[in-house]
Amino acid sequence: MSRIPSLALAVASAFALVAGTAVAASAAPEPPSAAPAAEARVDPVAWTPCNPDPTKPDPGIYDCAVYPVPLDYADPSGEKIGIAMMRRRAGDPSKRIGSLFLNPGGPGGSGYLWATTSRFGPDVQARFDLVGFDPRGVARSNPLKCFTTDEEASAVTDRQIGVPVTKAEIDGTLAATQDYTDACERNAGPLIEHMSTENVVRDLDRMRRAVGDKQLSFAGFSYGTLIGATYANMYPDKVRALIIDGNVDPNLRLHNGLEYDRQRAGGFELALDEYLKRCKTAGAPRCAFGDGDTRAKFDAIRDHLRTSPVTLPDGTKVTLSSFTSQVANALYAQTRQAPLAKSLQALHEVLQQQGAPSLAAAKAADDANVLAVTVPTALREALPETPYSSDDSYYGVNCQDKPYPSNPRVFANVARAWEKESPTFGRYQAFDAPACATWPAPARDVERYTGPWNRRTANPVMVIGNLYDPATQYKFAQNMQRQLGSAVLVSVDVIEHCAVGRSKELNKLVTDYLVNKAVPAPGQLLKPDAEAFPPVA
Repeated sequence: MSRIPSLALAVASAFALVAGTAVAASAAPEPPSAAPAAEARVDPVAWTPCNPDPTKPDPGIYDCAVYPVPLDYADPSGEKIGIAMMRRRAGDPSKRIGSLFLNPGGPGGSGYLWATTSRFGPDVQARFDLVGFDPRGVARSNPLKCFTTDEEASAVTDRQIGVPVTKAEIDGTLAATQDYTDACERNAGPLIEHMSTENVVRDLDRMRRAVGDKQLSFAGFSYGTLIGATYANMYPDKVRALIIDGNVDPNLRLHNGLEYDRQRAGGFELALDEYLKRCKTAGAPRCAFGDGDTRAKFDAIRDHLRTSPVTLPDGTKVTLSSFTSQVANALYAQTRQAPLAKSLQALHEVLQQQGAPSLAAAKAADDANVLAVTVPTALREALPETPYSSDDSYYGVNCQDKPYPSNPRVFANVARAWEKESPTFGRYQAFDAPACATWPAPARDVERYTGPWNRRTANPVMVIGNLYDPATQYKFAQNMQRQLGSAVLVSVDVIEHCAVGRSKELNKLVTDYLVNKAVPAPGQLLKPDAEAFPPVA
């Protein structure tokens, strides 16, 4: 959804987690049945056994399929595109409830392998087929491609600077962005006009019918929360259990892209401020950056980089763009926050010893090197064996959902204003969206769902929000809960993007909600299982 350093990286660590204690199942099974007569018939999914990791023995519990859906729902009998799906069969078929569809966010995040996730507890895995899928235009599902080769893409994207400051940097970045959208217009084909979330939701409802479920069970993370909220309002009577974690503000996102992004920058800033406070409270050695005034030390590094890169003893350069992207990336996951502190402290020491290089400064440079690597700004997960090994679904979706001004210079102007209120992330966020100003199929020209958001669903929605979520700040979760017709908000006190799989307390509620349709009590504030800066043994 979102400006990425990404959920995909947070997801990778989540796959290794076995989620919390299971809740005993008490609800009667809800076996799959034929679609109601009132619904248009769709073909069933043609599943074929598959192995998600061919380098390992086949566990014999997975199936794959490519399900055809209309390219254009205004012409449902016309051209079709394929949606790649994978399912992990329910562990206890005799108690199977149905399918749990999963989306990891992005937009542009591949959900295909999410069938293998251990983010949910054993009761969920026993009672549901876990179904991951790549949304239209993503990875295995007819990926939206603006280029034909990686070399062609690099010739354009290598000229873009993530956080441009000088006039030359800004002009060069905007010129490269124009070349990028020109390439999209030449190469992307008709799919580029049909990438909105509304189309993804129509695909999801077809898949729901195709697996034989009368109602939808769904868990969406980050941008996936917009998929969930849109489904809840397009098909309110088809909601069985819907979890949305790391929430967008749907009304703001679909009506004012600039203001939404300004508030996103503020969310990153809030998370950073809390991170620096918690680091100082933990102190060194628990937080390597914790000695002294952490806020002042951080600001000094950032302000130095704004005017000049830092050259490490091995010649590696830390730039404002690489630094900002790595800080944002670390705020996405607690597991990356102690390592970030170590890198920040190392860079601080290098700056302190500039002009008088020492063995200590050289040693510190080893820890600072990670800050010289720019994290990609979007999830691009097309299959690597293709000549162009990325896809362009991130902008394909965002530029159709979020309305922006059509003048690219606007982004240079707002960058100056946003930087004053969000000094670390304002300019960074402002230059995430200039492609939407000249996108070949912008929001104003395509069919998209813009509300209402308050339709009452057949069952209440479970909304989850972290108090210090950087990418989708907590007030977005509060707004989501208020905007939906029937929803309950559960909160987690953590600096991280998304929470399911991070808290045994939360996963008990998630399991009970999915299996038994037990709606959590409102107003709960939970703790994560782990700390960002655990005590040193």
